[in-house]
Amino acid sequence: MVASFAPRPYHMAGPGLVYGGLIASRIDCHGTASAAAFTYRAEGRAMSSLPILRYVTAALKVDYLKPTPLGPNLELRAWPRELKKRKVIVDLDLSADGIVTARGEVIAVQIPESMLKEQGD
Repeated sequence: MVASFAPRPYHMAGPGLVYGGLIASRIDCHGTASAAAFTYRAEGRAMSSLPILRYVTAALKVDYLKPTPLGPNLELRAWPRELKKRKVIVDLDLSADGIVTARGEVIAVQIPESMLKEQGD
């Protein structure tokens, strides 16, 4: 799964650099969304099919490899390491101008359908 994000000037940590919290949140968000997409694909289902699959973060690990420059679009690439019935482990790379600046791992767990109904989803 691939996503792109354009950081804005208010995402700056220091002169010309993206702050680490934004990087972590992008990895977290793309990781849980990718977990759902990988599960839909594994089940041979369309992304819009019912029941809806939603995932939340059980664990998040981010390794900051290099400073991430403010300016270029950030690209996130995700792939499944482990796909189980209710848990998906997703590995991710975040890059700027083709250089991987952060690497992440998201352990995502599926929200039970009963909880989705309680939330009005």
